[in-house]
Amino acid sequence: MRLFLVFLIFINTIHAGYNLDEKIGQMILVGFRGSEIDVNHQVVKDIKQSKIGSIILFDYDVKLESRKRNVIDKDQLIDLTKRVQRESEIPLLITVDQEGGLVQRLKQRHGFHKVLSPEEIGKKNNLNFTYSESKKLAKDLESVGINLNFAPSADVNTNPNNPVIGKIERSYSSDPKKVSQHVAAFIKSHHEQNIGTTIKHFPGHGSSKGDSHKGFVDVTETWRDLELIPFTDMIKQNQVDILMSAHIFNGSLDPYYPATLSKKVLQDLLRGELKYDGVIISDDMNMSAITDHYGFERAIELAINAGVDILLFGNNLIYEKEIAFKVHKAIHKLLDEDRITIDQINSSFNRIMSLKKKLKLIKNFDIAQVSTLKRGIANKKSVLDKILMKKNYEVFKKLKKMEN
Repeated sequence: MRLFLVFLIFINTIHAGYNLDEKIGQMILVGFRGSEIDVNHQVVKDIKQSKIGSIILFDYDVKLESRKRNVIDKDQLIDLTKRVQRESEIPLLITVDQEGGLVQRLKQRHGFHKVLSPEEIGKKNNLNFTYSESKKLAKDLESVGINLNFAPSADVNTNPNNPVIGKIERSYSSDPKKVSQHVAAFIKSHHEQNIGTTIKHFPGHGSSKGDSHKGFVDVTETWRDLELIPFTDMIKQNQVDILMSAHIFNGSLDPYYPATLSKKVLQDLLRGELKYDGVIISDDMNMSAITDHYGFERAIELAINAGVDILLFGNNLIYEKEIAFKVHKAIHKLLDEDRITIDQINSSFNRIMSLKKKLKLIKNFDIAQVSTLKRGIANKKSVLDKILMKKNYEVFKKLKKMEN
């Protein structure tokens, strides 16, 4: 019996050439400083030692207030992406925020196309135009070796004065069905260039009055269930490569935690009711909505238990040279202390590798073993039904004090 248990542990930990460190590494996405790298560069150490599965590129260094980060021009960027891919045994997801308008890391001054903002595109309400503008972005990404765009925004413009969405023209429309149509055109343009896309920010950031980069954002009184429509449409149409969670708090969906850390939002609603089984990535875990209210290790624990597959640490709002090692070590610790499970690691690994196969980064992989036992939902009542429940601010405040 003891020998059998040892065997079970073995097949759950070592799988088809991929060990536990590699599986954990696939769950980590980090940003780094530098437009050129050599064997001694920190990102090479992150790839070799922490086995990271993804990186994100920026044109601007927030902490240094410098325009020099990862992007200088096309030739430099081609060299950079080729070099990092050469260093990694498992091909990397190389990502960037390239929405158009103000959120465009590859800018005209770097030699790339200038593309209208989603709001400007949406006002034209011509899907052929949306497709052609988005195709410029996709071709630019493909030309320099970037394989995943952190776009499009599927947020509905329910609050035009929203400082992080509406006010900077990141939403296509206040009409959720129009948002769906433009998001679908954006995705089509990218898929034709074999570039993955990311719909964001689930369950909808359009109604917020605050910026989750800067602190706690409560949308309990402003969020409406129509904000789910673009996400639901894309899931039903099987158009989602990867979905990004928002750090917003909505007491009607979960009276305790923001969406990125919420089982009710990511497990019960997204995976349960909306039937989404693809990759979930967190918004930047360095944002103040997370860092100001949860400890580093606790935030990782909550995110993984909520259902997040890839933890994004942009390493730009806050810079920590060895952030990848720190995240990797924290996940190991959580696993050793039974605060997360090997099944969660394997499930995330399977989703991430399936995405890499879809994007033709890998040809094949063997699915990691996951227990067939399914964890039931304690309350059978629909999460959407609970939107109409009385807001539970006092409970949240008490829990928040306990967390701190």
